[in-house]
This record gives sequence, structure tokens and C-alpha cells, in this order.
Amino acid sequence: MTMDARYEALRTALEQDPDRDVTVREGALVVHQTAFAFLAGSSLAVRLPADRAADLIKREIAELLRHDPGADWVTISDPEDWPELAAEAHELASGHQPGNRS
Repeated sequence: MTMDARYEALRTALEQDPDRDVTVREGALVVHQTAFAFLAGSSLAVRLPADRAADLIKREIAELLRHDPGADWVTISDPEDWPELAAEAHELASGHQPGNRS
């Protein structure tokens, strides 16, 4: 399965979940008018709390894309990690502090 197809599958699953209120705007996954994930080349970019992003970078699961106050955008190359980290990014964009699951 191509990365585009994997992203489309993730997007569809999130959009169809009635509890998540996910829409797509300019290619990014959005909740409450806040982008939380998008496809960046062959990686998934997600916005996570800075400490969570730093942990993922240290463990070589993610690479820093951009630093924002209080949160960082990181890219995740392994599509097996995409659903979990997209869910964490969704929680943050929804106004909740995501937990450290991986």
C-alpha cells in the first residue's frame, strides 16, 4: 500500500468516527478549526506536546518538523505508528492533554 493510500485510510477512519469531529481542510486533518495532522512527503506530520515530541525524537520514532509554543510538529515515517500518534495529536487539538502510550 502506498503512503498516499495509507494516509487516505487514516483520514477516512478519522472522518467517519462520529466522536472525533474530523474534517479535512487544505489537505490537513482538522478538529475544532485546528490542524493536527497532514501528509508531509512520505511521512505523517502531527502536532504533539513538546515533551512528547522530544521523547519520540530521542527514540528515533519522529523527526522535528517545526517548533510551536508549547507543541512541536514532528514527522513519523513508519505508518504503523500513524494511527496512535494521529489520535494523540487529535486529543491535543481537541483541548485535551494526550497520554504517553508508546
